[in-house]
Amino acid sequence: MQTIHSLFFPESVALIGASSDPERIGGRVLRFMREGGFQGTIYPINKGEALVQGLPAYKSISDVPGPVDQAVIIIPAAGVETALREAVAKGVKSVQILTAGFAEIDEAGKALQQKLVDICRAAEVRMLGPNSLGLLNLSNQYSATFSTALNGLRPVKGHIALATQSGAFGSATYGMASLRGLGFSKIIATGNEADVDVAECIDYLADDAETRVICAAVESCKDGTRLRQALLKAARAGKPVLIMKAGRTEVGASAAATHTGSLAGNDTVYDTVFAECGAYRPQSIEEMLDIAYVCAVTGHLPANDDVAILTGSGGIGILMADHASDHGLALPPLSAGASAAVREVLPFAVAANPLDTTAQVTAVASGVTRTLEALLTHSAYGTVFAYLAHVGLSPTRFQSTSDELIALKQKFPERGLVMVMLATPEVAAALDAHGIPTFADPSRAVLAIAGARQLARRQAALYTPSSGQRSAPALGDVSTEAAAKKVLAEAGLPMLPEKVCTSAEEAATTAARYGFPAVAKISSPDIAHKTEIGGVLLNLQDAEAVRQAHGELLRRARAAAPQARIDGVLITPMLKGGVETILGLHMDPTFGPMLMFGSGGTAVELFKDVAFASAPVDAARARQLVDAVQSSRLLRQWRGGPQYDEAALVDAICKLSAFAETHAAQLQSIDLNPLVVREKGAVCLDAVITLREASAI
Repeated sequence: MQTIHSLFFPESVALIGASSDPERIGGRVLRFMREGGFQGTIYPINKGEALVQGLPAYKSISDVPGPVDQAVIIIPAAGVETALREAVAKGVKSVQILTAGFAEIDEAGKALQQKLVDICRAAEVRMLGPNSLGLLNLSNQYSATFSTALNGLRPVKGHIALATQSGAFGSATYGMASLRGLGFSKIIATGNEADVDVAECIDYLADDAETRVICAAVESCKDGTRLRQALLKAARAGKPVLIMKAGRTEVGASAAATHTGSLAGNDTVYDTVFAECGAYRPQSIEEMLDIAYVCAVTGHLPANDDVAILTGSGGIGILMADHASDHGLALPPLSAGASAAVREVLPFAVAANPLDTTAQVTAVASGVTRTLEALLTHSAYGTVFAYLAHVGLSPTRFQSTSDELIALKQKFPERGLVMVMLATPEVAAALDAHGIPTFADPSRAVLAIAGARQLARRQAALYTPSSGQRSAPALGDVSTEAAAKKVLAEAGLPMLPEKVCTSAEEAATTAARYGFPAVAKISSPDIAHKTEIGGVLLNLQDAEAVRQAHGELLRRARAAAPQARIDGVLITPMLKGGVETILGLHMDPTFGPMLMFGSGGTAVELFKDVAFASAPVDAARARQLVDAVQSSRLLRQWRGGPQYDEAALVDAICKLSAFAETHAAQLQSIDLNPLVVREKGAVCLDAVITLREASAI
């Protein structure tokens, strides 16, 4: 299939469903194309009129005398298939179907949509939609959309691209951006994504010379591999991707078979994948546009986490410092050289960070810019903020300062210089043109730089996808804890000795051989969470206690789950000490194997102190996974406690990752809870493996 380039750059377009009424949908598309200044040839297709909005109209695309590069279809759903076949016969390279009423409606619509896909694929024609709001290409002024946002504004050319499933989200976003003066390279709404999806748009925009920043929004993803590859491609090209995901849902009731499955909500997995692939997920359209603005204006991401704040207001400086600390930015004190240089300019200032110049700075010639130069010259701050109150509202008075700021930026082109002040659009635009973003709100300024810095961190530590799924024989029976542990032990995961005993005497003899105290657990393929039925007895001190435990566990299991199959009672040594963690695997239907690590035990779902990572993981990424969990501090001499064996934990994570890759086709989820990390070594005390249904393999 050809790329989607033809969607953005047609030389001739047939608008099937063009209307003479400029307010109807078909009329708006034609009007916006013409008002936007599109220089290509437009062929209105209208069965009943010879002239549409002043242009000659044709009854069918077949009647158009010359070649047609693209068809835009906006007629009732019942006529779309015929119109598409005629467009394909005409030789179009691409088609936009703006009409709704397909897979988003019902099964009949889904079947009709698949017919459209089949027609396009057979002819190697690319299709946007159906149910799309269309696209805009600002480089050739091609406005193929019916969005009423264009009634009141016109997006201008710039370096931000927008790809979104939702047309309403897209028009709201570029409407907000246009009112702020932000410019776009390309805008596309993919609708039902029968062919072109957001992932392919990101892939295309990663190569687009006119695009510096990619904004995107998805509601779902039909091809996780393609989305990963597109995000990674953009990150490697140095193009920030700001991607919003609508919907915070759980993966479904089937996931509740394991802790890992219930915690691996759809939203959590998306967050993980975005981060691993160098993208950032804003929490609002405003935040997305703020970060996009910074990235587009500066042309680079912050070089490090360190920021300096120059302010004439102590309160504003403290507010910004608080936000910086909350969002991963650091405020190192001024170096000796910077302190001395600042005092030369402002003897009355306290050389600290934030640096409060006080209002007296206005009494010093070029006080602000000279102080900024001192900070930039004698420090390595990635970003320097300057709070200048409302001086930007007086362009004439601010002109000399503006010129000095521009000269300063030219002297330090790789350093971030951000103005926080009220300013006229003309003042802000002049600074923007030289790589100096301007914010009226100090909090938004800091959050935008924090987001940009997060992008830089992520681009420096990208995920490496698996080279391919390994083949492996079927796992066999893993329906009980003992069976699951046996398989995992063969994969190198650490286990204690244990045995399933079918009699009280066998249990007592086994416990004596392992040594007391002992643990006894019911063993049943039908009881996954044994503690919920009282199916685990701890700290059994002698043989008689084990004998009694054997009978008691059988009684409890039969009372709680009369239909459950009982294999016997599992006997294992009692382990004391260490830190309980959980290690798991969730096979996400979109993105594949996802590893989970977190604080373990019975309260894991209560506290949800867990983190996820896409398999495969190497030792370095396994350590990052551990670091992402708050309770991991317990492993590191917490409050004078011992140092636990993190190397053994990392090894276990890597071994589970390898096991998941090998058996990905069969696995649904794995729970190792708890995996106890000791001062030397680690050991798994419980394990649950859930396999996919045979029909899903």
